[in-house]
Amino acid sequence: MPIHVLPLAPPNFIASSTSYLSVTNQLPSPPAPEPITVAELTLPPVAPDSSTSSCSVRINPRGTGCIGKVTGLGSGNFLPDNKHVVASIIFTGAPAAPDPRNIFSGLQLIIIKTDNTTFPNGDPWKCITCGMPAENQVGRVDLMDYPQAFSNGKRVLAGPQIIDCGSFQLSSTQCTPAATYIYPIRWNTSPTGEGPGGSIRELRLHPDNNHLGFNSLLIGSDGSVSQFAYIGRLVFNAVPNTGTPLSARYDLINVTALVDPHERPQVYVEGRELKINQSAIGIGELRGFSGSGQEVTYIGSPTESCNIDVYAIHLITGKIRRLTAHPEYVDPVDISPDDAWTAVMDTRGTGRQMWLSGMRGIPPIIDMIVIGATSSTRNNGERRFFQPWLIDRYGDRGQYFGQRINAAGDGSPGAVNDAEWNGRADPKWSPDGTRIVYYQAQTVPPECGGKNPLPCYNSTEPGGRQERIMLATLISRKPYTRPAPVPFNNVVPWGTPYVPGSTSAAPAHIPEGKYTLRGQVSGFANVTITENADKTSIETIMVTYYSFSDNGDNILHGSERVTVKTPSAGQNEVDWFSDIVQTGVTYGTKTTTPGGMHLSVNIFQNLATFTGNLTTTLDGKAWFQPANGT
Repeated sequence: MPIHVLPLAPPNFIASSTSYLSVTNQLPSPPAPEPITVAELTLPPVAPDSSTSSCSVRINPRGTGCIGKVTGLGSGNFLPDNKHVVASIIFTGAPAAPDPRNIFSGLQLIIIKTDNTTFPNGDPWKCITCGMPAENQVGRVDLMDYPQAFSNGKRVLAGPQIIDCGSFQLSSTQCTPAATYIYPIRWNTSPTGEGPGGSIRELRLHPDNNHLGFNSLLIGSDGSVSQFAYIGRLVFNAVPNTGTPLSARYDLINVTALVDPHERPQVYVEGRELKINQSAIGIGELRGFSGSGQEVTYIGSPTESCNIDVYAIHLITGKIRRLTAHPEYVDPVDISPDDAWTAVMDTRGTGRQMWLSGMRGIPPIIDMIVIGATSSTRNNGERRFFQPWLIDRYGDRGQYFGQRINAAGDGSPGAVNDAEWNGRADPKWSPDGTRIVYYQAQTVPPECGGKNPLPCYNSTEPGGRQERIMLATLISRKPYTRPAPVPFNNVVPWGTPYVPGSTSAAPAHIPEGKYTLRGQVSGFANVTITENADKTSIETIMVTYYSFSDNGDNILHGSERVTVKTPSAGQNEVDWFSDIVQTGVTYGTKTTTPGGMHLSVNIFQNLATFTGNLTTTLDGKAWFQPANGT
């Protein structure tokens, strides 16, 4: 495993673009940069193609399988011994049955050594699910995203199912395919308990290993897409008598929607005035839990316009922490076992979103309709712009924006900091708090080459592999024993208990009309809201600022008008006109070209097409939107 050492210099940001936050005296000083090494974990060898028997004994003499250049990789967390990482991967090129090597086919769960040792057969990986008897995997689905090991080292959550090796450690020789079972997870949404249950996505295991956080999508008749987050208790049902599958499974009980039915929304109306509720609970997507299990991490309604951040909310008190505040995009997040640090995948440092969100202190008014579109410009199709970052508990503040974990390297093809290798979700902490595992994918056509000015190059990975797992070690830290999670008793006081058969309605929108929003420090904004033809949602928002400021540092003048239409599920057609001037600590402008900027993007595909331009300039530094196709 090649080793790269990070320099102790702090990240280099352009000063004019980082005067984002006033220094808060109540918070401790930011931590000094720390030394970090980054190594790559070993994966199975690569077959030249997917044809039968292409995984020859020459390529893998041990007969333990091959993967393709495109691996379907999904890196997960550590086993409790800190010496293994779980991952999902697609095996290919196996010979036909009855050759025993045929079991190394398709999507499977593996564990990988992280300590430079091997399993008894000489491999640094072990396939857990290859060769399982059919009767051990009734109800199995071909989805193993976000694999997460239980703290006993015997089970793994992988997609909407749990892989269980009974009384044996996954890493032991006793954990064989015959001893392994796959049990689906079912969320009952029927009053009678019938049917397959509700659709669940982005599953996250609570540190107590008894509860599960998950999300469920709701697509409206007008093409709008909303999502609700839930937490429920996992209960093993050996012999279910209703619902499907009628085989051993895990049922979700005591499910709670993470929605406060009594709290005012983030933006609400009093008379003819708009108000902003800074403590509003607006969970857009559950992303995980804190190390102690006391908080849920999530992305939701932005604090500042167009700035997507991650937050943490206490399951009992409902108190919210803003974990990130940089104007770039973030959503993959993991909090350390001791709750003291946060690892994120973020576009900070790339400039990807600065054209949109770089101007600070704009209240999230137009975000009532643009959040789906603006968050979807973070990617270019399959290309992510994420890199891993380490941030202390108190988050971004002053000139502190964390430490990039993989800053070392010369940026050449395949280097640890190669900009064409981009992070995927989620980074994960080791139980002893000394290491972070994350995985990356290489940028490939059409996101590079051809009409795209970004050049493509052949992968430098073994066999030309296009995904890799990286292991960051915080070498100055001493390992600790993972603190026991705080017990959770199924009750979220501010949540809404879920009743099977009930439906989650999208939040009511603010009615059409003219309103005033007053700055917390100075000025005001006139806001005009226009509904769509059938009055089911907001279609246009216009905001005009008059010396508006919420913090005294950033003062806004000018106007912004946005119209969003959703002709089909997930499709956003946006007309955007902006002419905002910012004075104060930073002088900035946010302007569109004559005729405005039109953005067409589907939130499920993240391929943006622009007509016209939107440009943000901060203290003379101009940030431009990405060119189409980039």
